[in-house]
Amino acid sequence: MAKLVSKTYGEALFDLGKEENTLDLLAAESEAVYKAMEDNPDLMKLLNHPKIVKEEKISVMEKIFKGQVSDAMVGFLVLIVQKDRYNEIPAILNYYLEKVREDKKMGVAFITSAVELSDAQKEHTKQKLLATTDYVDFKMNYLVDPAIIGGMVIRVGDKVVDSSVRSRINTMAKELQNIQLSE
Repeated sequence: MAKLVSKTYGEALFDLGKEENTLDLLAAESEAVYKAMEDNPDLMKLLNHPKIVKEEKISVMEKIFKGQVSDAMVGFLVLIVQKDRYNEIPAILNYYLEKVREDKKMGVAFITSAVELSDAQKEHTKQKLLATTDYVDFKMNYLVDPAIIGGMVIRVGDKVVDSSVRSRINTMAKELQNIQLSE
């Protein structure tokens, strides 16, 4: 259900951005609103409080965001509150941002390595990803996890390429367990 809500509202915001040619503006504002809500958990508590009437919740949203983001974004947030979907605001904004990145053919990659990669290695990895996908650019996220021992784990969307030494050892261990010894 939550996924359907975020998709429905995220698509509506995307359509608005396309129609008014404000995809980038709404994307920047979506990131700002998301960060503001993440940095202020009391706002979500206020929105979820059963004794605070809807009109007061709308007023709070308008006071916080009016003048900080476009009228279109304020109106969108007010609509979400009117429809009692405020719990879904982060998911809606995330869906919208993913949709914008998809529209611009920008991928998001998560690269996990056992040690910190050099700038040359990072650039080589990015170029390899660009050459093997339909994306024109990537937002690269690098993580260091010594537990993978060596190699890399690359995740782009729902695709994972695991060339870590840990993964290879685990595969070999499973294969060894399946070997039948004959006498």
